[in-house]
Amino acid sequence: MSETAHVHPTPRDYWQIAGVLFVITAVEVAVAYIEALDPVVAPILLTLSAAKFVLVVGWFMHLKYDLKRYRRFFYLGLAGAVLLLGGTLFTFGVLIGH
Repeated sequence: MSETAHVHPTPRDYWQIAGVLFVITAVEVAVAYIEALDPVVAPILLTLSAAKFVLVVGWFMHLKYDLKRYRRFFYLGLAGAVLLLGGTLFTFGVLIGH
């Protein structure tokens, strides 16, 4: 069971991703200072952080180019971590407002 080999990113690709990460970080900082966004600042920052996470994992950790089986293991572990965190927060009443 062999998957086709992919060309790995070039240094130019890494610089482009670094530029995108820089822009997302600048937007995160700006969002934190805009008072009109106070009611929705947490979801915005979580979304932007998730986007950065996907870029870092996909490009800098080469997950994009790994075997599908490895990606599935990673995503399974990620889902487990999210569920564990959610369960812990629920247990302590953080998610239900107690």
